[in-house]
Amino acid sequence: MKSVRDILYGSSIKEVIGTTAIEINELVFDSRAVKSNDLFIAIKGAAVDGHDFIDKAIANGATVIVCEDKPAVINKKINYIIVDDAHKTLSVLANNFYDRPSKKLKLIGITGTNGKTTTTTLLYNLFMKMGIPVGLISTVVNRINDVAIPTERTTPDAVSLNKLLSDMVEAGCEYCFMEVSSHAIHQNRTGSLCFAGGAFTNITHEHLDYHKTFKEYIEVKKKFFDGLPKEAFAITNADDKNGEVMLQNTKASKSSYGLRNVADYKAKVLENNFAGLVLSINNTELYTQLIGDFNAYNILLVYAIADKLIGEPLEIMRVISELKSVEGRFEYYKSKTGVIGIVDYAHTPDALENVLKTIKNIRTGNETVFSLVGCGGDRDRTKRPTMAAIGCEFSDKLILTSDNPRTEDPEKIIEEMMTGVGGEHFKKTISITNRKEAIKTACSMAEPGDIILIAGKGHETYQEINGVKHDFDDLEILKELLIKFEK
Repeated sequence: MKSVRDILYGSSIKEVIGTTAIEINELVFDSRAVKSNDLFIAIKGAAVDGHDFIDKAIANGATVIVCEDKPAVINKKINYIIVDDAHKTLSVLANNFYDRPSKKLKLIGITGTNGKTTTTTLLYNLFMKMGIPVGLISTVVNRINDVAIPTERTTPDAVSLNKLLSDMVEAGCEYCFMEVSSHAIHQNRTGSLCFAGGAFTNITHEHLDYHKTFKEYIEVKKKFFDGLPKEAFAITNADDKNGEVMLQNTKASKSSYGLRNVADYKAKVLENNFAGLVLSINNTELYTQLIGDFNAYNILLVYAIADKLIGEPLEIMRVISELKSVEGRFEYYKSKTGVIGIVDYAHTPDALENVLKTIKNIRTGNETVFSLVGCGGDRDRTKRPTMAAIGCEFSDKLILTSDNPRTEDPEKIIEEMMTGVGGEHFKKTISITNRKEAIKTACSMAEPGDIILIAGKGHETYQEINGVKHDFDDLEILKELLIKFEK
């Protein structure tokens, strides 16, 4: 049990009705999960307002209610705490409830549009291989040392996040590598955490369904770096035009990494093929099994962060050379007939262009590149024509198909994508709404040596249609169909 007075420390309170000299069992923001003697905090979400469920929370046993709007009817048996910002308050309460776990290990946050999952996962794998106790918080999975914990979102809610960090501390983790999404920053899920370091990968047009403008999206990312303490480090991508913007007001020590511009950590691509990359990092040669220029940035950032945390540059490079591709990120499969299949999470214009440019730089020119591209429903619609245009530019055959349509009509999404297909590309572009049929079509058309890229879903093992998640694994289906067409 925890004292309400103690866990409120550092929060901004407008009014208290009742008392804070009371202990509660749990901190809850979903009324359905409330049990006897819990504290319920009413959060105003995009679709649901927690204030509408205060009575239900009380009926389920809540003894303390934290909210922004004072209820019209006050229950004299209940203690009410009125606050200005429930999101911010939840972050403070969760941090205090779990005894400020982020201060008991070194928490490193990675933010940016693309590369977060690969970078955090590679760092986790690197530290595990070096025998260092470590945690991971990512889009694909959360991990405490060698224990995997399923995840539903890039950055967990504030309560789950602090509990996860607390469990890492209890398990002896010295470090934690964490993806920090723009949604999490904006909703103050990470606001009370103490970061030992932060890194910026890149920023492109994404999540404009949520942030409304690109300027707001940039400012939200920048807010993460503005909040870093002076004891922390902040490292930015010198080759991204907004990289320097991120560090303008940070109190943390600043450094940079890049392939093209002057940077503290500099790399050069010496070789780039389907066998992997050979890089020169600060004049030391490094071989890696990962493929593509975009992975050169990821590897360089991994090296830079590891160097800042533990030093031992040569040992870090040796272990990096043993690391394999991250699940759903340029995963590579070659059939017996020589058809090359690639599955990648690329679901933004920049990510898709990076993957297709990588294929272009590696291919001989004698093979056909088939690209399967879709766009998620209930998400930023402005990128749909752009995604199709990029697919046309860098592919020999483009198949527009369904991604996760969610509550939208997948054929309408494809129609919006088609507006980005120029007249000169009509002949090489087809639309097949059924994703499995689209993959089957590409596999049936591919000749030995051809390349099939399936973009958009990567590590996901489902397809979300009208609120229902159906089993769907791009890589498994690709393998199954390529094997079928070998016969």
